[in-house]
Amino acid sequence: MPIREYKCKDCGNYMEVIQGINEKPLGTCPECGGKLEKLISNSSFVLKGSGWYKTDYSSSSSESTSQKTKTENAAAPAPACSCANKTCEHN
Repeated sequence: MPIREYKCKDCGNYMEVIQGINEKPLGTCPECGGKLEKLISNSSFVLKGSGWYKTDYSSSSSESTSQKTKTENAAAPAPACSCANKTCEHN
C-alpha cells in the first residue's frame, strides 16, 4: 500500500499515512481541524545495477548481424562505368 504525505495549510503539521489506492485522500488535519494538502513526493522505487537499459540487453546475434551487414556494404564493388569511351576519372 502506498504511503501518502499530507501537510496542513493552517498549522503546518506534516504526516505520512498508509492508504490504499482506492481510498479517498484525507481532508482534515487531526491536530487543528484545518485543510490538508496532499504532497507529491519522490518515489522510493529506484532501479540500480545493470540490466535496466536497452543497451544492457543487446544480444550477440543482433550485434554480429549488424557487423556482417556493415562488412557486406563496405565490400560491395562500385557500379560499372556507364561512359561510352570508358576514359572517365571514376573508372
